Amino acid sequence: MHGNESSSQSTRSLGLDLHLDRPSGPSSRALAEAIREAVRTGRLPVHSRLPSTRELAADLGVSRGTVTRAYDQLSAEGHLLVRQGTVPRVATAPPTGTSPTALPLTRRQTRLRWDLLPGKPDLSAFPRTAWARAQQRALRTTDAAELDYGDPCGHPALRTALAEYLGRTRGVHATAERIVVCEGHRHALAVLSTVLGELGAESIDFEDPCLPHLCEVPGRGGLRVRGVPVDGEGLDVTAVRGPAVVVTPAHQYPLGATMSQRRREALCAAAATEQRWIVEDDYDGEFRFDREPVGALQRLAPDQVVYSGTTSKTLAPGLGLSWLVLPRGLVGAVREVRTRLGLVPPVFEQLTLAEMLRSGSYDQHVRRCRASYRRRRLRIVSAIRESRTRHELYPAGIAAGLHLTLRLDPEGPSEERMLRRMRRHSVAVEGLSDHWMNERERQAGLVIGYAAPPGHAFDNSLRALMRALSPS
Repeated sequence: MHGNESSSQSTRSLGLDLHLDRPSGPSSRALAEAIREAVRTGRLPVHSRLPSTRELAADLGVSRGTVTRAYDQLSAEGHLLVRQGTVPRVATAPPTGTSPTALPLTRRQTRLRWDLLPGKPDLSAFPRTAWARAQQRALRTTDAAELDYGDPCGHPALRTALAEYLGRTRGVHATAERIVVCEGHRHALAVLSTVLGELGAESIDFEDPCLPHLCEVPGRGGLRVRGVPVDGEGLDVTAVRGPAVVVTPAHQYPLGATMSQRRREALCAAAATEQRWIVEDDYDGEFRFDREPVGALQRLAPDQVVYSGTTSKTLAPGLGLSWLVLPRGLVGAVREVRTRLGLVPPVFEQLTLAEMLRSGSYDQHVRRCRASYRRRRLRIVSAIRESRTRHELYPAGIAAGLHLTLRLDPEGPSEERMLRRMRRHSVAVEGLSDHWMNERERQAGLVIGYAAPPGHAFDNSLRALMRALSPS
């Protein structure tokens, strides 16, 4: 919109009206949003061809760079499949919009009273005072020049602080130059998928079971996604086939196993021999309750492993802060994609986190949460073991993280029936069976997020859960 004027620009190549309210020509952001909306509404169907950057720039009267930046952003989001030497196309599984049902289950607003969805920290425990103090320090000490667009790979202060923290707490071999700051783990995975595709990869392996909404990200970018079985020792290394594999070695999601040292060494050795990238999703590695946390897989093969971390489990998902520690061989390619996209988290959020890491207040917060979540898990496990249910419930996995997986007695109620019972008692949990790619391997169970309830609501949440688990 410009004053009282409004204009819609059409493109002959697309054959549709993009509804761009910029009479002097759209910005890359406006162009991306217009194409994004056309995909959401179905005006650009799945598989449909888009014009080349040159064609669309000529149609709209904008620079080719504007179109290139818009296409790159949409490719990273998974709306478009953009490969060098081929015409851009709408991805085979485009995002379904911003309605609540399109969001990952752990991000939905549940209408049930007792929120025990996995993957969510206790948001009421967010360290507001420590965050505010760190933010004030950042405001006082930040030069005006640092408020410019800055480095697309993240502010140097945060990358330096992360390198020290990750080396100290997770054993990660990291330098600031090899760290890239992203806007959440999904965004980081989208960037990696774009890079892998541009390097010639056609597929990527995931643990099976895994989080469905995460394995969809590479698929939206054009990579074929393949499941690899998991057992009590973690990923079955002998079944890995793709040029890249995503793993959760510290605490497999959702089954809760830790990858054995034997499997870790085998995975890294095979990656070096077969020129394979390993993406280590260390989503909750700080939260081990029965012993010291297992070190990161990355330290065994820093030139083959991409280490991925986030504040979504330690602080809050809404911060949108995550990071990648890259092998030397991927630094240039990832930096180039990040530069094309030009999107980084707000600078003050980065500087605030850097202050918390340097001051030790982040470590203090993690220790408090670890103690709290450990008590919660113990109480749930004890309550289940002491319950008088007619059929056995089997807590699975190690004592770690923010969730507990319950296997169901094959002779007892089905998963579907248990979920109905949960809803009747207004308890929000996840079903385990939805996490498998291979339908023949599906197993029944419940995935319970004990970290999600606010501190004052945990007792009542636990009572509601046990009523739902008990026979009616």
